[in-house]
Amino acid sequence: MNPQNPKVVFVTAGGAGMYCGSCMRDNTQVRNLIQKGWDIELVPAYTPVTTDEEDVSIDRVVLGGINMFLDQAVPLFQYLPGWVTNWLDRPGIIRRATSGTVKVDAAKLGPMTLATVKGEAGAQRREHRKFVRWLKEESQPNLINLTNLLIGGCIPMIRKELPNVPILVTIQGDDLFLDQLTEPWRSRVIEQMRSLAQDVDGFVTFSRFYADVMSRMLEIEPDKFHIVPLGIEAADFHQLERLPGRPATIGFFARISPEKGFHHFVDGFLELAKRPGMEDVHIRAGGWLAGQDEEFYAEQLEKLKAAGLDSRFTYVGSPDRAGKLRFFQEIDLFSVPTEYLEPKGLYVLEALASGLPVVQPHHGSFPELLEGVTAARLVEPKNPIPLADAWLEVLETHSLVPDRHSVAATHSAEQMADAAAEIYRQYLNA
Repeated sequence: MNPQNPKVVFVTAGGAGMYCGSCMRDNTQVRNLIQKGWDIELVPAYTPVTTDEEDVSIDRVVLGGINMFLDQAVPLFQYLPGWVTNWLDRPGIIRRATSGTVKVDAAKLGPMTLATVKGEAGAQRREHRKFVRWLKEESQPNLINLTNLLIGGCIPMIRKELPNVPILVTIQGDDLFLDQLTEPWRSRVIEQMRSLAQDVDGFVTFSRFYADVMSRMLEIEPDKFHIVPLGIEAADFHQLERLPGRPATIGFFARISPEKGFHHFVDGFLELAKRPGMEDVHIRAGGWLAGQDEEFYAEQLEKLKAAGLDSRFTYVGSPDRAGKLRFFQEIDLFSVPTEYLEPKGLYVLEALASGLPVVQPHHGSFPELLEGVTAARLVEPKNPIPLADAWLEVLETHSLVPDRHSVAATHSAEQMADAAAEIYRQYLNA
């Protein structure tokens, strides 16, 4: 370790082939810190990172997802020698193993989640030990930042082996996963996470709302939280122009799932379609569709078909960055009426930077994220009528005229990196 040129390791949980908002945000922050001269490594955990920007993660995976799963599923596997199992941590092997559509029911992951957060006392102890050994002997960081507390089972071991290295944890969606676990697993996992939190030096979130939520859930002192504003690379969004010769279109770009409120989006459209003058309005959706959500998606299609509106809906899949930019060119209004209390909302910033008005539910991080934004409307959550009312107002009156450059003034990737750097300096100089 070199205190004169401190090194930071940021561990991010890969999305197993999915464009994951958390690892995309982490990648953007780390890339900007590298550009500013920081010695910082982005280290994927479980699976490699999938991002629609330049991937700056290192070519290795810690806490390899295949080994973590097999340690849990096949008890004798955890006693095999490393030369038999280490090859399963190769990024290419993991990519191939997770490249297809896999159904993962979070509600059934309770035992494995508990074992993972138990660290050395859990079935995945070998993977945790391997990770900590790599930190100590090869990487030798001066500060460690974990992307969430769910991968924090290694924290007590890090404290033991690297006692003078500050540990920060970015909290950005832990509660959503926890709320999908069944009892008694949910309560037991939260109890273990509360214990882990006592060994963490500081926590990072993107809104005061979410800091308060997680402070209560994990029994963390509020003064241990730091707020880093979300940031995006906005330049290519600024250059977009609406494509002509098409009907007015409302867009949804997020995971196609109940949590992201795709069913509320469909219900809002069913309500809007009843209104005079809305006979030719279309809806368009993009985003990852996981195996476990295919039935849910089919149910939404059936609702549209039953109403005779399926021809006015287009799903573009989970496109790369070029495809996402085109998506924003082909819509006139953006809305992701989430079911759960969204801790981030990067897609809202991307829409605003594209010059699009947005309509979002009045909950989660959205009131803070959209405070003072004249091109936004906040509506009652989980109710298609006020959602459709707001959509109708925007489409008929063109009442929301966004300043696409306002995002760069308040939520740039550079500002996000500067805020993170200030927090890192605080702990490195303590």
